[in-house]
Amino acid sequence: MTESIRILVVDDHHVVRQGLVALLKIMPGIEVIGEAGDGMEAIALHRSLRPDITLMDLQLPKLGGVEAITRIRAESPSARFIVLTTFDGDQDIYRALQAGAKAYLLKGMTIDELISTIRTVHSGKTSIPAAIAEKLAERISSQELTGRELEVLERIVAGRANKDIASDLNISEATVKSHVNSLLSKLGVADRTHAATVAIQRGIVHLN
Repeated sequence: MTESIRILVVDDHHVVRQGLVALLKIMPGIEVIGEAGDGMEAIALHRSLRPDITLMDLQLPKLGGVEAITRIRAESPSARFIVLTTFDGDQDIYRALQAGAKAYLLKGMTIDELISTIRTVHSGKTSIPAAIAEKLAERISSQELTGRELEVLERIVAGRANKDIASDLNISEATVKSHVNSLLSKLGVADRTHAATVAIQRGIVHLN
């Protein structure tokens, strides 16, 4: 018999994590060897258990999923990750794949899709669903925001006026307006409200 694929499950929602573990435990050829509820715990367990594949949520306490992937792969470059998340913003996808994730699945997937993806990644391949790949292509084709534009956008999402943003960043209101006009153009939107909506939808800015 071939050896089972050893899985570490990382998700901060206990019910979701337990549901995943219960489903995976009844699947032939799959062995759940551990589970973690935050990014720091994930790093420690990966170090001690050395799973074949880690199922990683992105929104985690203490340390986010992307950061956890980055740190684990710094220690173990061959570590394999499948991102499981409710977020499908192109920025989230891009950051996760850039960190080294081999697959990206939304939590609405079927168990068959999950098992198929686990086996694909275990074989050394990457698995990106068509809808996710399309969003990633949109992200690549769009213009990158500068660090300063991102700081301005974060404050727009928080509802800050230009005067407040200028004070926050220690720059002039005229400079803020210039950054706003530039980021509106790059995001392909006409006003601040639409910019805030797009920023959240695409995962460029997350609401705390």
